[in-house]
Amino acid sequence: MAVKQDQAVKTLRFLGFAEALSWLLLLLIAMPLKYLAGKPLMVTYVGWFHGILFMAYIAQLVIVKFKYNLGISTVFKGFVAAFFPFGTLVFDKTLKHLGTSAVQES
Repeated sequence: MAVKQDQAVKTLRFLGFAEALSWLLLLLIAMPLKYLAGKPLMVTYVGWFHGILFMAYIAQLVIVKFKYNLGISTVFKGFVAAFFPFGTLVFDKTLKHLGTSAVQES
């Protein structure tokens, strides 16, 4: 028996992972290029991409909130998690079983 997760939750989990990865790219690649190599353009692009992922994560959090009638404390934790490095990965543990159902394999 396989476990299937709802697409809205999958999308939120993916965006949380992507947002954390983009922060890491910003910190470990773009910032050193700016300050050590004098190439600030990478910060512009990676920072822009990171910002879009952040906004998409928050928007998807709101969608999941209404779809699953999440409590305000859970939504608040997800919102705050987006402001801390790798916070979305920590919050992912809360989402792991949300919207799951067992599916009979054929």
